[in-house]
Amino acid sequence: MDEYCWEIYLEGIPYCMKADSVFELPPEVQFSLIKGGEFLSIAVAAMLELKVTHLGNDPYPWTDFDSIYNEICRHKTDVTDYVYKNWREDDFFGYQFLNGLNPNMIQRCSSLPVNFPVTDDTVSLEGGAKLTDEMKKGNIFLCDYKLLDGVKTNTINGEKQYLMAPLVLLHKTFDGALKPVAIQLKQTPSEDNPIFLPADSEYDWLLAKTFVRSAEFNYHEINVHLLRTHLLAEVFTVALKRNLPRVHPLYKLLIPHTRYTLQMNVLARQRLISEDGALSLNSAPGKEGLVTILQKGLSSLTYSSLCIPDDITERGVESVPNYYYRDDGLRVWDIIHRFVKGVINHYYKNDKEVQDDSELQAYIMDIFEHGFLSKTETGIPQSFKTVNEVVKFVTMVIFTSSAQHSAVNTGQLDIGGWMPNFPSSLQQPPPVIKGRANELTLLQTLPDVNTTVNTLAVLWLLSTQSTDFVPLGQCYQYFTEDVCCKMIQDFQKELKDLDEAIDDRNKNLELAYTYLMPKNMENSVAL
Repeated sequence: MDEYCWEIYLEGIPYCMKADSVFELPPEVQFSLIKGGEFLSIAVAAMLELKVTHLGNDPYPWTDFDSIYNEICRHKTDVTDYVYKNWREDDFFGYQFLNGLNPNMIQRCSSLPVNFPVTDDTVSLEGGAKLTDEMKKGNIFLCDYKLLDGVKTNTINGEKQYLMAPLVLLHKTFDGALKPVAIQLKQTPSEDNPIFLPADSEYDWLLAKTFVRSAEFNYHEINVHLLRTHLLAEVFTVALKRNLPRVHPLYKLLIPHTRYTLQMNVLARQRLISEDGALSLNSAPGKEGLVTILQKGLSSLTYSSLCIPDDITERGVESVPNYYYRDDGLRVWDIIHRFVKGVINHYYKNDKEVQDDSELQAYIMDIFEHGFLSKTETGIPQSFKTVNEVVKFVTMVIFTSSAQHSAVNTGQLDIGGWMPNFPSSLQQPPPVIKGRANELTLLQTLPDVNTTVNTLAVLWLLSTQSTDFVPLGQCYQYFTEDVCCKMIQDFQKELKDLDEAIDDRNKNLELAYTYLMPKNMENSVAL
């Protein structure tokens, strides 16, 4: 335990591992030579590319979209090309709330928030449908970025940056598509906060969607990706190392899901979210706003939102069509849950054995106190009273560290490589009067050249798997009992069967959803 000490990095967010550099980490949790060498080589290549092209030092706006495309060609993927061709389309804008980098925000809307004054007369729905009728049918959905409201913004290249806290209303059309029908960019209704509609001019509507996508970048990177996967996975890792000996069944079960997490997060604190880190320098919130978002994110985080079956039900999105994150995620959860249940039930025969396990109880209390800051409103257990409680919590830990991280991390270059679809910051205020926006307005609003390419370098680095990648279901080497080894084999077979089922499904999709394929999914937060 002496090697694994807690430290407060920032007030109001989860504690972290006490280590000022990767060299202060115990050798057992540091990168392998392969992982370290490849990670460093990609980082160096990105820096050299920025120096050679000089784009990393170009503090000027883009002059045309072709120039942006020529830059992303260096690192584009098949999906990036698809995004480039479809980013202006309402269908794709809506699709990304289901299967993009932040698939956990959208919720069914049965009544509009009081600060979003949309009426039947405001919006025009396909087929002449009425908004109130479609809400009753469960066909209206809301994405609300209220977490970003009031966040202080950055100054980049001497210019004030802008970050909105939009509300987005979406309609499930008769053919199953999800399309935006109204966007309000600020939380408080006012005359200078118009509600944008698809019927507005092309660039009014596109600019409104771009402000949403920039809000999405920052909400995703800071709250969804950093807080809810990286920082929580670090808490789970440190608590495991501090409280459970290697012979403990939970140690055997969870240790594969901690690989490289501590070093990855130390690097993130040094290179991404420090005062001079890439995310702090190149995103709208900057370091101060980033801290605010993390604090707000933890204050609103709940246990149920980390458990995908509960989360899907609470958001009312059980029947939304083409929601591949939900479909694949629920199947991954079920497979993990069956495996965990088998192992836990093998070691704990009744609830009293759970209650009497002082090491297990110390583990969950450490997580409650240092990960969730003793906030009972999160719903995180402070102790385990039943076997089933242990099974659910361990399933959540494995799912968060593998599947959920894969869902919100793997596609960063795919979705964000075409910058106008995922801008880290915007440098013009949102329009207050409709009818004045044009292509030049949009280009001047988008991040400058150096902000774009510096952000792209980070997305490239965080989207490139190392060759010693370990997929979900591997490396349970501490188990020696025949019954547990058989459970591991069954677990691996179920994951392989899911890979094949997703492959078959994807053959019929215009855009394949691959981020929750077990074979593509790292066992831990290792990137």
